[in-house]
Amino acid sequence: MDVTGVLKVKGETVRVSDKFTKREFVITDNSSQYPQHISFQLTQDKCSLLDAYQVGSEIKVHFNLRGREWTSPQGELKHFNSLEAWRIEGGGASNKSNSSAEASSSSAPTPIEPLASSSMEDDLPF
Repeated sequence: MDVTGVLKVKGETVRVSDKFTKREFVITDNSSQYPQHISFQLTQDKCSLLDAYQVGSEIKVHFNLRGREWTSPQGELKHFNSLEAWRIEGGGASNKSNSSAEASSSSAPTPIEPLASSSMEDDLPF
């Protein structure tokens, strides 16, 4: 999944344990009548993906929806969701057209190629 919005909050990388780090950030999605402030998290080696962007930048976030179950000490069952970002790109129409131009002039494979093949799969009748 992906969503494009304006970077509103850029958190610091937090070391939760010796083996786990995370970084949270918020984007504002203005694509509907009411702005949506959406919180994401980056984990482990992905925490540095946000370094290249400043608050106020338009970005496109690729993410996975994660859900987990937890039982409290009182035996109460709770469910939690998180949006785990795995890729961040600069947003905006001008950036997209520049990316396409660079992809066509470059001989190395680019991330755009898999997206093109997945859009062809959407045309299948089933």
